[in-house]
Amino acid sequence: MSAEKKSTTTISKSTGRKKAAEPAAIAESHFLDRDESWMKFNQRVLEEAQDPENPLLERVKFLAITASNLDEFFEIRVAGTLQRIEDDFNQPQRLDERGVTAQERLDRLSQRIEEFVAAQYQCWNELLLPAMHKEKIRVLRWEELGDAARNHALQFYANEVDPLLTPVTIDPSHPFPRVLNKALCLGLLLRHKRRQTGTRNVPPALGVVTVPRSLPRLISLPCEDGYCDFIMLHELIEAQVEKMFRGYEVLTRVAFRVTRNSNLYMQEEESRSVLESVRSELHNRRKGDAVRLEIEISAPEEIVERLRTNFELDPRQVFRTDGPVNLSRLMNLYSEVKRPALKFPPFAGREFRLSAKSTDIFDELRRRDVMLHHPFDSYSAVEGFIEAGAVDPNVISMKQTLYRTSKDSPIFRALIEAAQSKDVTVVVELMARFDEDSNIRWARELEDAGVGVYHGIFGFKTHCKLALLVRRDPDGVVRRYAHLGTGNYNPVTARFYTDISLLTSRMELASAAQKVFNYLTADTESTNYDPLLVAPITLADKLVGLIERESEHAKAGRPAAIVAKMNGLIDRRTIEALYAASQAGVEIDLIVRGMCSLRPGVKGLSERIRVRSIVGRFLEHSRIFHFANGGEDDVYCGSADWMPRNLVDRCEVVFPVMQIDLKKRLRDEILKTYLKDNTKARLLQPDGEYVRAPKSVTPFTAQDYLMSLAEGSEEKVPIRKLAGD
Repeated sequence: MSAEKKSTTTISKSTGRKKAAEPAAIAESHFLDRDESWMKFNQRVLEEAQDPENPLLERVKFLAITASNLDEFFEIRVAGTLQRIEDDFNQPQRLDERGVTAQERLDRLSQRIEEFVAAQYQCWNELLLPAMHKEKIRVLRWEELGDAARNHALQFYANEVDPLLTPVTIDPSHPFPRVLNKALCLGLLLRHKRRQTGTRNVPPALGVVTVPRSLPRLISLPCEDGYCDFIMLHELIEAQVEKMFRGYEVLTRVAFRVTRNSNLYMQEEESRSVLESVRSELHNRRKGDAVRLEIEISAPEEIVERLRTNFELDPRQVFRTDGPVNLSRLMNLYSEVKRPALKFPPFAGREFRLSAKSTDIFDELRRRDVMLHHPFDSYSAVEGFIEAGAVDPNVISMKQTLYRTSKDSPIFRALIEAAQSKDVTVVVELMARFDEDSNIRWARELEDAGVGVYHGIFGFKTHCKLALLVRRDPDGVVRRYAHLGTGNYNPVTARFYTDISLLTSRMELASAAQKVFNYLTADTESTNYDPLLVAPITLADKLVGLIERESEHAKAGRPAAIVAKMNGLIDRRTIEALYAASQAGVEIDLIVRGMCSLRPGVKGLSERIRVRSIVGRFLEHSRIFHFANGGEDDVYCGSADWMPRNLVDRCEVVFPVMQIDLKKRLRDEILKTYLKDNTKARLLQPDGEYVRAPKSVTPFTAQDYLMSLAEGSEEKVPIRKLAGD
């Protein structure tokens, strides 16, 4: 099934290329480029690092996040573009939907990335380092260390670092070491001290030392005069390289780092389980083709060229860094510096409490649905729901999806405990990007504990967030209790990702969730998952249907409006439906954190559409969709963004919120709060640029407001209380 609108393209039999049914220039003027849009999202994160209104260590953290984001962009998006260039070699180059070749796309991206990297290091050198120095936090070079600091660093080197190092001099018997993805290394140019007659023109040897990943990148030094000092690990190693390469004169020493293609190229094989296939591909990922070389700006051209040639990179794939090669490691500063005044004030979400008349969580859910807005509402309520199911003897079976979890997760432990006395089924998504290794481990541990572990439908990531408990209640009736969410079952990220959880015993939702689990474990498609919208089966068409319904309401003079919050919006069929709704008179407000291909505010096309992005203390991750529906509001939440990968390439669930007070909370307390933000919001312009929301006499920050609401909540009875406690 495809969510793409079939009438928008035709296929040329002679070339196989797509030809637009309307002039390409007109069609493409309606859509913003997804990669450009992603770069602008990362720019908004960088702006938070540049913003002096944010606490200093939070600014360092934002800068580290931009670097981590850019790493993934290279590993996936840039790597994919390079793969297409390679696939097109010696054959007519394919044009993408914007009418450009993969090489042209790469050239344009490279220019944008170069500008962004320059801005990152300008932020570090000109803004953060001086501000840190004022706060007596210093990242020092080796030559800047005093005697006490130097002795401490040398002691650390002797005890912790030196035993882990493997220096390599490249020659016929010592080939270039296999540099793993994103591993920090030192490159050296070496001249042998025992130079013999006639060897004057022999080029210097190349030496390589891999910096151990198991050690912190920032080494804490003794505090003196109130200063909190650090030295980068590679600086410490650089200062000792002569000891590793005795007999050589060290001409050059520079840090470098290689990023590799991390896409997993999976193929279904009867002889292999999905777990075995993913495990094999993970091994290949560590050695994928190089897509980027980062190297210190001080590196002489000779070593740059030798490394570039070794990794088979074009000159534009080399990025010279005016500072630490791996900015993402600056995250260590945030955790190592114990200065609360330089961080956001601590916040703990409000704990959910049962109603006074309820004896346990199941009794509560028979009375009403429960909705939680994390992290403003503590995630412990979700953990408590799963833990209650694990220990309650009346719970007969448990089913759950796991996309990403964390070490020592209470949910993970509860599932293992539950398997000792009841039927437990878990659908583990092995290909959750960059969590594949840990998910393989979780899957094996669950299997060893007696859990039935499945991996969904081959070729479709299982991205939906569902848990289903079946319980024989005190009245003898067997009921289903469900958790439906927008975020991963990960209590760590739940503290700084905004997400929605719905706990319910509502029959229509729970029975539909059962159908989804049957689909995931047996590949049995149902013709009706109502009231759930399920990808890749019903979601794409029903989403467009909901948008078109608003158009009909507008044409009939009934209330018609859409407010939708998501992480990304690039699905063209959905965007075209939104354009049509705007032209029909529907007022549309979109809160899109990241990529957005829709072009708002274009006369005659999208003048009733407004798009904003909010980047703040918490990562906006919740997906909430409100449709006015002629005055009878419909509100949905779910795991899916409005992107092709979510609508047609993943198993997703979008669920309605039916209880009137909860719909009102989503509409009035949550969505309207984000629309009022005039501090952290950026507004997307018709040309694709983002501008700050207009300043107001009264600054308003949505996340701050929602935190203040949570801190003023009343307490009742703890959720973890079970019947008979």
